Amino acid sequence: MNLFDQLKADCLNDWESYTKHEFVRQMGEGTLPSAAFKKYLVQDYLFLIQFSRAYALSIYKSRSLKEMRHGLEGLKAILDVEMDLHVRICEGWGISASELENEPEASETIAYTRFVLDVGNAGDLLDLYVSLAPCMIGYGEIGSALKDKAVSDNPYSEWILEYASDEYQELAQNTIKHINLLSDELSSDARYPRLKNLFGAASRLEADFWQMGLDAAD
Repeated sequence: MNLFDQLKADCLNDWESYTKHEFVRQMGEGTLPSAAFKKYLVQDYLFLIQFSRAYALSIYKSRSLKEMRHGLEGLKAILDVEMDLHVRICEGWGISASELENEPEASETIAYTRFVLDVGNAGDLLDLYVSLAPCMIGYGEIGSALKDKAVSDNPYSEWILEYASDEYQELAQNTIKHINLLSDELSSDARYPRLKNLFGAASRLEADFWQMGLDAAD
């Protein structure tokens, strides 16, 4: 079994607490309160700013041009696709990009992003990509699972279709391939428990991020 499949299998409860969270279910059904989605989307914009720094760090940590180009692909996807999606949707609510950037970070945003940056600074490229994996790969899995629910009367169809798109699915699959390739070179039985802990922690932090949105609607 490759590294990503092993991590997902061994951390399945954490993974599904994120990918099958109530926030995700309600988004698919179109019943998620708008206040919950708005809270999530604004914080996710701030999250992506820090995630961009993590991908920039992956370029610095790279050992070859091929690895640098992979990091650049992820960085461009965040800066040129995901953040544009957030701005476009928020503009529909009358929230400008400058207002988004000036929103204070929630504690859940700080906890997750600083965790990833700390892992990246302290560890090597494999540590960093394992901590990034739940976000980059999980959103692809969620988008694919919800694709058939992106109907005309679902207010979250634009978000769903972005992550169900062929372009994002390719990005997610390339991330899996890259993690497995790095594992062939850098992983070991002795190292696996740490990687498992990183993957599980990142998955739980993703679940906390969804919960933050739901709590805003109470």
